Amino acid sequence: MKIALQYLLPKRALTLLAGRGADYRGGWLTKMAIGLFVRYYRVDMQEAQQPDISAYPTFNAFFVRPLRDDARPIDADPNVLTMPADGIISQSGPILDDRIFQAKGHDYSLEALLAGNERLIEEFRDGTFVTTYLAPRDYHRVHMPCNGILREMIYVPGELFSVNPLTAASIPNLFARNERVICLFSTDFGPMAQILVGATIVGSIETVWSGTVTPPREGIIKRWHYPQANDDNAVVLLKGQEMGRFKLGSTVVTLFAKGGVTLNDRLHARAITRVGERLADGIPHAADSPQP
Repeated sequence: MKIALQYLLPKRALTLLAGRGADYRGGWLTKMAIGLFVRYYRVDMQEAQQPDISAYPTFNAFFVRPLRDDARPIDADPNVLTMPADGIISQSGPILDDRIFQAKGHDYSLEALLAGNERLIEEFRDGTFVTTYLAPRDYHRVHMPCNGILREMIYVPGELFSVNPLTAASIPNLFARNERVICLFSTDFGPMAQILVGATIVGSIETVWSGTVTPPREGIIKRWHYPQANDDNAVVLLKGQEMGRFKLGSTVVTLFAKGGVTLNDRLHARAITRVGERLADGIPHAADSPQP
């Protein structure tokens, strides 16, 4: 029944309504909504820079709350890549030719995920993937697993299905069907993609270099290219730095090239993730990533 409803409900209208509501400055009403949310989802506000819920003027301000500087220490080993987000591992492992495992009985293609971009498909063919699900209670900023120089950003319009584990196990091609923002980086370990996947009531996807990417939802693919190494205007992000955020929860799919990384052997479906903890060991490539 829950899955059938996702096909029938007006997901785009619900998302628009939720986004407007989350940006509403409602005074005591906003404080009450945040308080109920914190209690229901057992959100640990002691990790936040501002633990007092009355300090947040909107629900969105609360939802993308920054954490204390010491809340998520970053593994300092330059050959270790770290978790990009708080959440749980939905799936992880090798990309088999161009197929990515979604859930039992379901996989999807790089071609679908990367909107048919042949150059990118070849870069990540036979590579490695990690899918991280951010539940409502989680911290909703996304961070860099390693140093990187932004190459390209692609907005791909799509559906707005929920991305929770039940939906991932039930709806084919989920992450390649939903709206998403693909961010491509050059790193010391070869090319890396961080793909921010939209979902029902995800009112906004943002990046630190461009601000809000969606909405508006214009139904067309958009591409942005960025200066590269040795250019003063290059977008350089170091390991552990924020790269994007969700206003209401979603999923991050991280792609690495063939031979780029060896995933932490403790990684498994439903494993809890925290920003800064070890995700993988990197295998250095010839690349132009910045050094800290």
